[in-house]
Amino acid sequence: MLTLGWPTIMTNLAQIAIGTTDTLMMGWLGPTDLAAGTLGANLYFGWFVMGIGLVLATSPLLAHTLGARRHSVRECRRIVRQGLWLAGFYCLPVWLVLWNTAAILNAMGQDPALTAAAGDYGRAMMWGLLPALGVIALRSFISALQRPRAAMVVTLLAVGLNAFVNWLLMFGNWGAPALGVMGAGIASTLSNLFMFSALLGFILWDRRFRRYHLLGHFWRPDWIKLRELWRIGLPMGLAMGFEVSGFNAAAFLMGLIDTASLAAHAIALQVASATFMVPMGMAQAATVRVGLAAGAGDAEGVRKAGWTALVLGVGFMAVMALVLLLWPRAIIGVFLDLSHPDSAAVLAHGIGFLAVAAIFQVADGAQVVGAGALRGLKDTRVPMIFAGLGYWGLAIPVGATLAFTGGVGGLGIWIGLALGLAVVAALVTMRWSLRRRLGLLTDMS
Repeated sequence: MLTLGWPTIMTNLAQIAIGTTDTLMMGWLGPTDLAAGTLGANLYFGWFVMGIGLVLATSPLLAHTLGARRHSVRECRRIVRQGLWLAGFYCLPVWLVLWNTAAILNAMGQDPALTAAAGDYGRAMMWGLLPALGVIALRSFISALQRPRAAMVVTLLAVGLNAFVNWLLMFGNWGAPALGVMGAGIASTLSNLFMFSALLGFILWDRRFRRYHLLGHFWRPDWIKLRELWRIGLPMGLAMGFEVSGFNAAAFLMGLIDTASLAAHAIALQVASATFMVPMGMAQAATVRVGLAAGAGDAEGVRKAGWTALVLGVGFMAVMALVLLLWPRAIIGVFLDLSHPDSAAVLAHGIGFLAVAAIFQVADGAQVVGAGALRGLKDTRVPMIFAGLGYWGLAIPVGATLAFTGGVGGLGIWIGLALGLAVVAALVTMRWSLRRRLGLLTDMS
């Protein structure tokens, strides 16, 4: 599990480092720019994560295929090719939404002083969506073959590229135009294009991968495989969409409170997202290992893979909870110039948000790894219902009530998120525990 999981974790951390770099450097521009960028990024990120869920359907399908027939070439090519097709179909309507980022944020009652810059950021970011989702399909392919290190190297290089282009375009260095928040969006798009091109180039060049001829007959439709990907991927996309849209809604609610709360939320969420990448990597490894065992009809292998990933993911998040509780000021100081006069309010809110984030770390790890293990069994619909209940049935209503009716402010929104995560974690872990009784281990010894 660790052999497969650690490169995947490092890839996820590098991927989130691109967003973290944007947040960090927007914070250097000032709290107002950070708040504007947060609004634009939240709208983009919600659609991006839903797309990830859709395209990640390639992972369990590839794992089951290779578990049953280790040297299947044509079937793997069909799965990856239609995963890329699915990404393209998904992006068409999403591009239309993101092009109108400013108008959507204005309609949601956000501060007009922030929405113009947020709209520029969204329009710059949107063109990186397709290559970013293409990377997910390619990563699923090399992970199913248990060679995920190439994606890690490519993504680490992209982090450096993103930081450099940010430095050029956000601040106008070396004679480049000072585009502010919009420059960060352009940098992210270029980084996503680089990742897709580099990873695809490696797959086409590497001796073990090139025999799959991934681009062979690329323009030939395969409607049967596309429908299968859609059937498995849509609940995954919706489940991930429920989660990220819940956090996005929290950001929009923060925007209705004040700019300091929104900026503090951006920092706390970025930190929580960074720690989340480790159990998410274990979840992706669990999908592959559980799927390979399931494809081979090995029920004991399924059990070992799932529980190993859960112990590793939850154990790491318990350690991170202590870090967030013990050193919140130092963590926030990485993102903000604490000597800036506007930073005091952001710091005060951020310390409280990180305290709640520490409390839900363990639950966050359990729910994502549990869902990943269930995806390895192609079980995606019921976890989708759990996510909808936890985030939109509990987290947002409770958080909004505490924030606005209960007078707790932004802290109430984070308490609601913690409650929702805890419920989802309990339900997902229970379903994994009862997998045999629920009939999820059909045709296995």
